[in-house]
Amino acid sequence: MSDEQREADRGAGIPADGSRNVSEVGSERSTTQHAMVGAQQHQTHSGSPTQGSPWAPPQNPGPAAPPAAGPAWSPAGPPSNGHGAGYPTAQLPPPFGQDPGQAQHQQPPRKRGLGTVITAAVLAGVVGGAAGFGGAYALVGNHGSAVGLTQQPASSNSANLVPGSVGAAAAKAMPSTVDIQVRLAQGVGEGSGVILTPDGNVLTNNHVVAGSTGQIVVTLADGSEHQAKVVGTSPSYDLAVIKIADAQNLTPATLGQSSSLQVGQPVVAIGSPQGLTGTVTTGIISAFNRTVATQGENGGPSVVYNGLQTDAPINHGNSGGPLVNLDGQVIGINSAIAGDNSTGLGFAIPVDQAKRVADEIMQSGTATKPLLGVQGNTAPASPAVASPGARLDVVQPGSPAAAAGIVAGDVVTKVGDTKVEDFTDLVARIGSYAPGAQVPLTVTSGGQTKTVTVTLGSQPDRAATTANGGQLPGGTGNPFGQGGPFGGGGN
Repeated sequence: MSDEQREADRGAGIPADGSRNVSEVGSERSTTQHAMVGAQQHQTHSGSPTQGSPWAPPQNPGPAAPPAAGPAWSPAGPPSNGHGAGYPTAQLPPPFGQDPGQAQHQQPPRKRGLGTVITAAVLAGVVGGAAGFGGAYALVGNHGSAVGLTQQPASSNSANLVPGSVGAAAAKAMPSTVDIQVRLAQGVGEGSGVILTPDGNVLTNNHVVAGSTGQIVVTLADGSEHQAKVVGTSPSYDLAVIKIADAQNLTPATLGQSSSLQVGQPVVAIGSPQGLTGTVTTGIISAFNRTVATQGENGGPSVVYNGLQTDAPINHGNSGGPLVNLDGQVIGINSAIAGDNSTGLGFAIPVDQAKRVADEIMQSGTATKPLLGVQGNTAPASPAVASPGARLDVVQPGSPAAAAGIVAGDVVTKVGDTKVEDFTDLVARIGSYAPGAQVPLTVTSGGQTKTVTVTLGSQPDRAATTANGGQLPGGTGNPFGQGGPFGGGGN
């Protein structure tokens, strides 16, 4: 199906501290016609199947004619589907992504672009097959005897599905992975999801279902389609749970532990990149504790969370799908990429966070997030006074931070054992903990460095957390403080 990406261009950068702004890789968004096709178009969209007359084999096969004199032939590139080259996914803000709000209009596809890909493959087969069999025919005629082709069975290791292989991991996780199509005000969005319970609870990204105006259709691994509705969302973690109507005996995913992962560990991503359902890609865990800042819905302030980095190729449409280890256990929810298309810089929400949030949504319809009770500013400091750490402009009276002895003017340089380079890092690090957790903070106060332990508070997650620690418009209060803007951000 051809979808138009509805989300806004997301700005992204990779500062020295490793934090980055990225674009959501979630849903493909589509509306109507006017596809932009050309060498300068970087945001691509899936096309609809091409209709045409059945292919017929060439008549009178024979030796290939010698090439005509002229300039050397050069490939024309991948076939166009009439909607732009390639197929998209949900993404983060520029420079890592395109603004979903800058919708490119496309004609609604018939089926996720898969028909276009198949057509291209058939056409390539016609070209290669005609030339190849023409040559073979000439050889048979010259020698006067047919050449028989033989086949041999594969070795026992060539299609290795033993535990610990990529194939085995994919085979285990595939039945629990779904495709999600959402009716939006200006078209259709598409993403992926993970089955949590046999009766149809599915975990996906909030940005996949955000803005839904009607029907949500879930396609299972067996190809069957089912209606679904939103159970609840967690904007600050970019997560949501939807429920498939009248579902039973579904195959729930096996959830692993992101806390036990190691850098360099092989992982497998599954989802619907560019609308191609059931796609499997593989890579490794590239890094932990990446500050992921994604552009908010409708061009709002960035949403910040603590993410896993992977080089497993993920693209538009992968959002909400599982990142699994080689045991087939879900260890992350794919959410963002650095760029319009996969560049080996993908980001997933750790499953330890996702599980807590999903449990709360399934139980009550609402998730919670931690409360620290501080305000800060992400504006760059003067080079003369710039130093690593998150400077606290305000500490709310009676807040968890105040109870731990933290005062305005203090600078937080570590959360646990993880360094904090600026206030956005602090937002991401605190968000990785559950409400009520006891968290050691390394704080510089009055020229002295000390470590204090803060017991985090709790509040409902009704609006996304911004880079300044505030919330998008419409939220109630701040995730790390009670009311008031955070240095120009949030409400």
